[in-house]
Amino acid sequence: MSVSRQKKVYLPTATRKNQYITIGFPLTDEYLNAYSDLETCYDEFSKLVYQLAEKQELYNVHVVTTDKLPMVRYHSEAYCLTTDEQLRFFYNPAHHEANRLHSVAGFRARKLRIVFLATGNDLRSNSAEFHSHVKKFIAELKPLLPVKNVPIKVRDHQHISYDFFAKAKGLKETYGYKLRAVDSRYHRRHCELPENVSTLNYVTINIPVDRRIKKQLLANDTTDFTSVYQKVCDKFIEATKSKQLNRVAVVANGKIPLVRNSKYEQLTSTNEFQMVGFDPHAESPEPICHWDANKLVDVFRFVIVAGKSDETDEGYGRFMNQVEEAIRVFTNEFDIDKEHADVILRFHQHISYKA
Repeated sequence: MSVSRQKKVYLPTATRKNQYITIGFPLTDEYLNAYSDLETCYDEFSKLVYQLAEKQELYNVHVVTTDKLPMVRYHSEAYCLTTDEQLRFFYNPAHHEANRLHSVAGFRARKLRIVFLATGNDLRSNSAEFHSHVKKFIAELKPLLPVKNVPIKVRDHQHISYDFFAKAKGLKETYGYKLRAVDSRYHRRHCELPENVSTLNYVTINIPVDRRIKKQLLANDTTDFTSVYQKVCDKFIEATKSKQLNRVAVVANGKIPLVRNSKYEQLTSTNEFQMVGFDPHAESPEPICHWDANKLVDVFRFVIVAGKSDETDEGYGRFMNQVEEAIRVFTNEFDIDKEHADVILRFHQHISYKA
């Protein structure tokens, strides 16, 4: 592969793009005392949010007072699913707009959170403009809050997702991505960020455990799947190491991996989320493997985190090429129906800071 091609990764033209920004701050006694009751606090806050959002051309905005973690995915229809710990938004950025308050009567949230879902076309090209609109929204919101100097945390989430076996399904056409770092893209488009910005770039891979894989992995009936998971982990670590990818995790316990920068955040797993912590500055951390030996999961979930050495001026194209090569080596070890099984790769880019 030529040097110029190594700077880009060629992904299916059907690749999906998402961006959403969350901002949040603690709901303190001092803040709540400015209102007659909890419901009035939520209602007046949401009305203010929608009014300011409209001014900034932010058209898909949700106020969350349930302390559930927002998760966003592309879908042709717009709907929202809730679990004990998650608020899952499904929508098509090109068509769907909404303003909604997500609350539970009588429940006092630990923090007030706003979720801005990007709308329109060419989300990646317009990501800096979207972030700039949110920054202007925050600047207008702050002086209107009943408590001054509220510590607002901003998290910008961007990801692209695609089926790793798209070509096997006849989707041959591709497009080249450089996958520039978020802060670099924003700077070029005159959207300046604070100095203390935390960044995290990583890939998640989901491989469904269908009948063909079960037949290959399970020699006989068993209630202890330790050997199965050990085999999967060993092969994954071997494949990633062969491509100089050293920050990896395997999750096979039914939970969703939640990747965080362990240098800045304390990590505690929950019933639904498996916290996976990496310090991007650490060159060779130990692989992380979480499994439940008492059950065979429906999906194997894998994580590959980019380090500082993977970030170049051109972007993360070379890193993603290494990821694709490693996944190709790994999946060739298994009997996967490439024409029908969807193995979804998702490249995440996160930044966070205090506004």
